[in-house]
This record gives sequence, C-alpha cells and structure tokens, in this order.
Amino acid sequence: MTKTISLTINGKKRTDTVEPRMLLIHYLREVAGLTGSHIGCETSLCGACTVHVDGNAVRSCVLPVRSVGERAITTIEGLAQSGTPHPVQKAWLDLDVPQCGYCQSGMIMAVTALLKEKPKPTDADIDRAITNICRCGTFQQVRAAIHAAAASA
Repeated sequence: MTKTISLTINGKKRTDTVEPRMLLIHYLREVAGLTGSHIGCETSLCGACTVHVDGNAVRSCVLPVRSVGERAITTIEGLAQSGTPHPVQKAWLDLDVPQCGYCQSGMIMAVTALLKEKPKPTDADIDRAITNICRCGTFQQVRAAIHAAAASA
C-alpha cells in the first residue's frame, strides 16, 4: 500500500507516493535525491541523519515521513543561501573541521539549530545540545567552529 504525501523541503513543495512506513532519511535520499544527510546508526544515536523540521534539529532515521505533515524540512543542501555558505558551514571550512566528513552534515544541522536557540552558547550549552557522534574525534574542532560561527553572527 502506498500513500501520497506533500512536503516542503528546502523551500520547495513536492508531492510523492511512498510506502507509509518509510523513514524520512530514506525519503530524502532515495525519493528526493538529497544525499547530504547520512545514514549511520539507524537508531537516532549518532546524528549523521540530522535535519531541521520547522527549524528544530531532528534525527531523520527514526522519523516516519508521514509524520512530518505540513512542517518545513531543511537539509544540509538547503542551508546555504544564494550560494553563500551558512556561517556554521563557513566556520567548518575555515577551521578544517571534517576528517572523513561522514557525520559533518548532521553535526552542522545540529549546530545551526543550537545557534538559532542560543546565539552565544557556552561550552555547557554545547555539551548538552550537540550529542552527535564523530568517530574521527573532531570534537575540539567542532567546539572551536561553534564558537567561531557564534562570534561571526
């Protein structure tokens, strides 16, 4: 059985027919062709699949696409505006944060949500909010990039 859904992704409305139990991460990658969000643990622990739903960071590997409804989805592909990187993306590049890069899109999405809520986060705020896992261990570079992005705003 399939169901027709309408979603707004990165500011663009789209309608597709999908299996109702499909998870958002699979919809984004397989149906919408947006492969910037990655599949890691598939249990919401690692955060590689983090996207924004109405501006809030969510783990898309456990979110059924049918539950999104009319809320706006933003992926890493929709973060830059008019070809200009988001300040978090710029900080990531300036500070050479990525190692293998697999977790970075989810990490960037989590950080942008944090900075929207707390424009000048403390280290304690960062520790509470950024629970994404980086197997390469770039956590110190991530923290430095968060502070740099916050300072540039």
